[in-house]
Amino acid sequence: MATNDPTPTNARPDNARVVKRLLFVVVGMFGFGFALVPLYEVFCDITGFNGRTKNEQAAANTRQVDTSRTINVQFITRVNKGMPWGFSPEVNSVRVHPGETKVVNFLASNPTGQNMVAQAIPSVAPGEAGLYLNKTECFCFNQQPLAAGADTKMPMQFYLDPDIPEHIHTLTLSYTMYDMTANAQPDVLATFEATPSAD
Repeated sequence: MATNDPTPTNARPDNARVVKRLLFVVVGMFGFGFALVPLYEVFCDITGFNGRTKNEQAAANTRQVDTSRTINVQFITRVNKGMPWGFSPEVNSVRVHPGETKVVNFLASNPTGQNMVAQAIPSVAPGEAGLYLNKTECFCFNQQPLAAGADTKMPMQFYLDPDIPEHIHTLTLSYTMYDMTANAQPDVLATFEATPSAD
């Protein structure tokens, strides 16, 4: 009498292959998730997408100032969650001709009883404008040490490339200040030792 076995003889090997393929897909997706962040960072740095602006020193402008146009540059500052510093621009906005060099000061204060180190990270809106904002001097290029109870004035010198698109009439430069004390560079920490105590 023939037995009626509902399971095909090749079911186990097929199931094993499906499981292996699914595991491969899961591992691949997990790896892609990790790779996506640095790839996005590179994309933003190259294109200026999402308001990223190059955080490096630009050469001084050698091109003629375009006095036929004026662009309003606004400044916004914030501190990251848990960062106790005060941080603000000296002025909220300036009007700039493309190609004209401007200097804006930012004020920082450390009201705590501890020496701290911070780093400001910039972003620009609209994102397209980040490609045309050139900083020739900026506190954001380096970590900023500030002794307990101290305050400081930090300059930012910039110009807008004369090739900035005609439809951009206003851009907003934002800085977020982060606490970098735990990861401060040794030469930055050394500035605290070189500074005489107020006592």
